[in-house]
Amino acid sequence: MNATTMNRFVKHAQWTTHEPKQFGKVAVLMGGISAERDVSLKSGIAVLQGLIAEGVDAHGLDLSPASLAQLDKSFDRAFVVLHGRWGEDGAVQGLLDSLQIPYTGSNVLGCALAMDKVRSKQVWQAIGLPTADFRVVTESKQLIHVANDLGLPLFMKPAREGSSVGVGKVTEVAKLEETWAKTAAFGDDVIAEQFISGDELTVAVLEGRALPIIRMSTANEFYDYEAKYESNETIYECPADLSEELTERVQDLAVRAFKSLGCSGWGRVDLMLDSDGQPLLLEVNTVPGMTDHSLVPMAAAQVGLSFSKLCVEILASTLVEKQDGTTQDKAVPDKEGIDE
Repeated sequence: MNATTMNRFVKHAQWTTHEPKQFGKVAVLMGGISAERDVSLKSGIAVLQGLIAEGVDAHGLDLSPASLAQLDKSFDRAFVVLHGRWGEDGAVQGLLDSLQIPYTGSNVLGCALAMDKVRSKQVWQAIGLPTADFRVVTESKQLIHVANDLGLPLFMKPAREGSSVGVGKVTEVAKLEETWAKTAAFGDDVIAEQFISGDELTVAVLEGRALPIIRMSTANEFYDYEAKYESNETIYECPADLSEELTERVQDLAVRAFKSLGCSGWGRVDLMLDSDGQPLLLEVNTVPGMTDHSLVPMAAAQVGLSFSKLCVEILASTLVEKQDGTTQDKAVPDKEGIDE
């Protein structure tokens, strides 16, 4: 990494010191009901420990639709670490809006759009942002036409799952229907996406700023669930050794893609480089993993944020600074007209 690129990262490493008491009582929401529950519990415990280490009055809640009573108005704000359905798709965000509890990350619209790979890609196409070519497959009789359009190999993905859950790579026509059926079992539309042979990159976004790019390499067939959360063989290059021009282009694209979906606070944008070295968007994660294998903490460390400081910085996005330099809670939708 050249000195100019390093200076760009150092320039971003100016972070505000926050007084733990200003956050009040914080609920760290983890667990949930999605296929990513186990990862969410690991992330949530790590975040809880990080906040407590910084002096924040944080309390862990293993939240599900059956245990909503534990989330009450005694909490001043919430740190959402629920991955996947119900926690990352806008459902919990709507609940928190109703309770008027400020929370980390994107609002209902941003979460819902980002969780839906089809809709997010349609938004990017509409505004001219590059994304991997795809087709929506609702019936098995479409498969041969899709394979002809996109070529093989290709990927099958559930439209509304994360962490590579349900993703399958198809390398021959004979496996199309079997892979589609396995992916469709997750209850979503299935998205067939063209195979990109280049490098896989990810860009963490924190309060509108792109953190250093990470390049991932795995011996697995692709960067799957096992490579993300279990393998010690996955190679991470952070910051990715890219040219200064390409680094700026990828980071700018990531921030534009993130904002175009109405996302805010923090998140992660996944991309691929094609055979010509051109970046193509894959998806946005509005509640990325925060485990010992996770990518956002890895990128944050490059700009001077320890894991615990990163947790506080994310939590601070629930506050807004007033003109006099003091802070107040970020606005949540009014409950005007709702009886107490």
